[in-house]
Amino acid sequence: MGFNLKNIISIKDFSKGDIEYILKLAEEMEPIARSQEKSSILSGSILGMLFYEASTRTRLSFETAMKRLGGSTVGFAEAGTSSAVKGENLTDTVRIVGEYTDAIVIRHNMEGTARYVSEMVDVPVINAGDGAGQHPTQTLLDLYTMKRLLGDIEELHVALIGDLKYGRTVHSLSYALAMFGARMSFVSPPELKMPKEVLHDLSAAGVNVQETEDIRDVLNYADVLYVTRIQKERFPDPQEYLKIKGAYTIDSQLLKGSEAIVMHPLPRVDEISHDVDNTPYGKYFQQAFYGVPVRMALLKSIIR
Repeated sequence: MGFNLKNIISIKDFSKGDIEYILKLAEEMEPIARSQEKSSILSGSILGMLFYEASTRTRLSFETAMKRLGGSTVGFAEAGTSSAVKGENLTDTVRIVGEYTDAIVIRHNMEGTARYVSEMVDVPVINAGDGAGQHPTQTLLDLYTMKRLLGDIEELHVALIGDLKYGRTVHSLSYALAMFGARMSFVSPPELKMPKEVLHDLSAAGVNVQETEDIRDVLNYADVLYVTRIQKERFPDPQEYLKIKGAYTIDSQLLKGSEAIVMHPLPRVDEISHDVDNTPYGKYFQQAFYGVPVRMALLKSIIR
């Protein structure tokens, strides 16, 4: 079993076999990610990091992954430190960076940007989040977390909670879970329901999804509570955001008696209480770490 994707743009480009390959390779990468072993397999390779939108975990974990494998990185953490402030267009920027590097990681606020960039350059492109579209590497680390902590993904019931309309992480994750036949429940305010096109695709794939506004409807049988923040920056109308801000807050009292683990792509605001952090429920910090071996596996697979 090999891995033949050149670019990492959408989880929908992956087959189940592709995902399983990366998850297996990530497990092999974990001792290196924990600094228990050393690696130089990407020595001499350079990763271009183009972050037009704010990021902490994704950006730093990609940098860490590349350096753990002996490579190096160049790029910018915000557009304000690039020639974009001088009016340079995206095409010119990525074509130049494509000449300097062996692969490009890009985050942008416009959906579809990563795929566009992949058509402009000869080096592999990794989508680190494009607006409300896709975040495939987050999905892969989410699946890896579930597999490492709970076993077979096929057997799981995952409740996706919060901003399902604008949350690119849940869009990607729902498609991936469907490939594994996992059960899903969607929990959100009416204004932030999962987009109709995602529901249509899941239905066409034979996936039956429960939708509810009440998190208590899923507490007794969900294996994973995948929580997302209400994303203020995605709302065209600030007043609409204020109406549903803090719609769900998960604390240790609510979780009492549940056997679910709590995951979150982070950053969180007020949707998970800090009293969950040191309980057996809270797994979001482990989840963030798992981004390193997963992204190491991806970089090893596409930089040749």
